[in-house]
Amino acid sequence: MIARNDPGREPQSQGLQEHGPGPAAQDTAPPPARGLRRRHLIFGGAAAGLGAIAAAGTQIGGAETPPTSPVQEEGSNGAGTVPFYGDRQAGISTTPQAHGVFVALDLRPETSRDRVRALLKLLTADVANLTQGKAALADTEAELAIRPARLTVTFGFGPGLMRVAAPDRAPAWLKPLPAFSIDRLVPEFSDGDLLLQICADDPLTVAHAQRMLLKDSRSFTTLRWVQPGFRRAYGTEKPGTTMRNLFGQVDGTSNPSPGSDEFERVVFGDDSTPPWIPDGTSLVIRRISMNLDTWDELDRSGREESVGRKISNGAPLTGTAEHDEPDFNAVNPVGFPVIADFSHLRRARPEDQTQRIYRRAFNYDLAPGAGSISDSGLIFASYQADVDSQFVPIQRRLDELDLLNQWTVPIGSAVFAVPPSCAPGGFIGEHLFT
Repeated sequence: MIARNDPGREPQSQGLQEHGPGPAAQDTAPPPARGLRRRHLIFGGAAAGLGAIAAAGTQIGGAETPPTSPVQEEGSNGAGTVPFYGDRQAGISTTPQAHGVFVALDLRPETSRDRVRALLKLLTADVANLTQGKAALADTEAELAIRPARLTVTFGFGPGLMRVAAPDRAPAWLKPLPAFSIDRLVPEFSDGDLLLQICADDPLTVAHAQRMLLKDSRSFTTLRWVQPGFRRAYGTEKPGTTMRNLFGQVDGTSNPSPGSDEFERVVFGDDSTPPWIPDGTSLVIRRISMNLDTWDELDRSGREESVGRKISNGAPLTGTAEHDEPDFNAVNPVGFPVIADFSHLRRARPEDQTQRIYRRAFNYDLAPGAGSISDSGLIFASYQADVDSQFVPIQRRLDELDLLNQWTVPIGSAVFAVPPSCAPGGFIGEHLFT
């Protein structure tokens, strides 16, 4: 599982993770190897808007009503919908879809509090339609909207938006993460004022929703970055199967299960770790570059020792099944720990069970540059009630000693406050204006 801060079922080591963030693309060269060298694991392993609203009105004036009828064919995954309205936003506990894109926007300098409110109302209205298979306002390709394929759009608010809309409501953790020695961050994949996490089981649905929402936003914002990702195609594996990252690693085994008391505590908080707002949470996005070219130099035992799990099924090296509890006290015949202290599993597994996260990551794979055959990694998305008390401690341990740091490099980082959902007639973020 990729991640540097591996707190949840899905990532955090910033490379791979038990509870932390996972790896990202080769946009920058990995940092020099520290601690054990790669060769020790080879061959056997080592020890171990207002303007937008007006514009939209002129576009649809006098035009035919776009088709909004549901898909007629039965048995089509494209007809699947996820409710938009409710107490909490969709796209968090929702079973992860096959395709996703994370879009970060920056407010234009002149954007006022009233303009932010208008933007959020406009986006909410279109998302409410698109997720239910209906055309967005001024949708000139309405036919692309009628197969939502479990489309969800999750809003996240960055520090810049909160400063404009409600500076007194911003949580203390809404700021860039502390500097970590393994980071090689670039602005092209970091920070942002407003995040839109767009996910569906069909890539055309995702692309159409992204375009519609960017059209909504262009009078209020500028595009900061876009990060598309993927998992297994819909129907390839049975629901509930833990994803694999591009290292071939089962990624996200330690995630709490949506619907469980532990998931509620980890993602939405409790009395000891209260959320920044009821039914709200936080989202950390870490883009982890994975060096597949040098990972290829490891044999299977070396890969398993660096992760602490079996590649075949994700079981800990001391167990036989994926969800077996690891035995960190077990030693091999010569007295070395079976699961080494430098393994990703050991570094990502917190002793303090309050330091957990829920990871909802996606792989990415881009055209390789000169001299390489891959440019791949993980878009590590981590949900937790409090970034400082849950995510950061895990990431610190991964930063100090995680053998996967030899093959993974965090190149992007952003933190967002995720607000609750809304009722019909309301809009995402309305609590900031009341």
